[in-house]
Parts: sequence; C-alpha cells; structure tokens
Amino acid sequence: MIWIYLLLLFVLTLIGSMIPVLFKKFNSAWMMLMLAFSGAFLLAITFLHLMPEVFHELGEKAGIYILAGFLLQLGLQRISHGIEHGHVHEHNITQHAVTPIFVGLIIHAIMEGIPLGFSYQSSSTTPSIFLAIAAHKIPEAITLSTLLFIADIKKNKWMLIVLFALASPISGILAMYFGQKFYFVSNQLVYIIPIVAGAFLHISTTILYESGTKHHQLSRQKVIAVMLGLGFALATLLLHFH
Repeated sequence: MIWIYLLLLFVLTLIGSMIPVLFKKFNSAWMMLMLAFSGAFLLAITFLHLMPEVFHELGEKAGIYILAGFLLQLGLQRISHGIEHGHVHEHNITQHAVTPIFVGLIIHAIMEGIPLGFSYQSSSTTPSIFLAIAAHKIPEAITLSTLLFIADIKKNKWMLIVLFALASPISGILAMYFGQKFYFVSNQLVYIIPIVAGAFLHISTTILYESGTKHHQLSRQKVIAVMLGLGFALATLLLHFH
C-alpha cells in the first residue's frame, strides 16, 4: 500500500504544479483557503497520529526532538523564504535567488517523505499522514510553479518541478527499504520522525496564522476551511477502529 501512497503523492504534486499553467488567473483567495485547510489538517494529523506514535516510542524524550524539528524548520525557512507556507515575494525573485529556495524546498520535501517509510504501531497512522502531506503538497507545488514562472526559468523549469515531486516519494522509499534492511537505520528513524513532527508543527501553525489573515482577523471562509481541515483529520481516527 505504501507504494500506492508514494505514487499518488508524486502525481498530486505534479497536478498542483500544473494549476498555475492551466489556470492563468488562478484566484489567490482560493489559494489562501487551500492553505488554511491544509495547515489545519496537517496540524491535527500531527497531534492525533504522529505525536502519539513518537511519544510511544521515545517517552518524554520525544519532546526534545520535536522542539529540534521546530527549530530546524525555522532555519530552513530562511533558505526557502517561506515558499512551503505558500509565500511568493515577487519583488525578490530572480533566477539566481531560485537555487537556494529550491534547495530549501528539496530538504523540506525529503523530510516530508520520511514518515511515510516508517512502521507505526497504529495501522491508521500511515494513511493519515499521507493525506496530510498530500493536502500540503498541492498548494506547495502551486507556489513553486508560480515562483519558477515569475523568475522566468525556461530551460530547467519542468525538470525542477519533477525533482521536487520525486523528493518525498524517494525519501519514503529509502526510509522504508533501509529501515527494514538495517537495524541501525530503523533505530535512527525513531529519532528522525519526531524531528519531522516538530517541522510539521512549525509549518502548519505558520500557515494558519498567515494564510489570508489581515489585521489578525479571520474571515468566515477561512474559519470554514480550518474547521473542514480539523474535521477531516478527526475523521481519520475512524480508520483506527477498523
């Protein structure tokens, strides 16, 4: 089943990157709602599925690694300029500026894929994490594609998009393969997963605070998007009882 998740993740990322191409006048308001939904969904899945797993594995020590992941994502944000949060600062984007941003995004994508290659106590954890990452990938891919068009990248634009789409599935495959083959790797993954959980907390909370918010006021549409994200995340708990 994990192979299907990874293939779907690749396809959904490519679809997201095609949206700015197919819909030249893609409404930014829809983008803000997608971000609000994905941020709420990712946050809830992290709390409901990922964090219980890491505390089960590591006990109170998990908190240290979660905090480390939060701070790591804070550092990565300085490289990616918040692209993973759906931000595109058009006046700062040049072809030379794209390289460090893309490197930051690739590191972020690799981190996202690792949890999909890990074996969890609950059978509902992997499909729930997949849904959360997929929901986050689509607006992230839209933002990357928009960035590449703004920077007027002509030669390698689609190669970069395909590399980005492959990063998470490949890291998931490598985590699964080496985790099953080598005890040392599987033991290290136990510590890497809470770091990723901390990164997810940073990403999701940043999205929720910043997506479409003006003067710290929540629009009715954003509240609905957030509630839908939380509702779908809560619904994944039903998978636990199957």
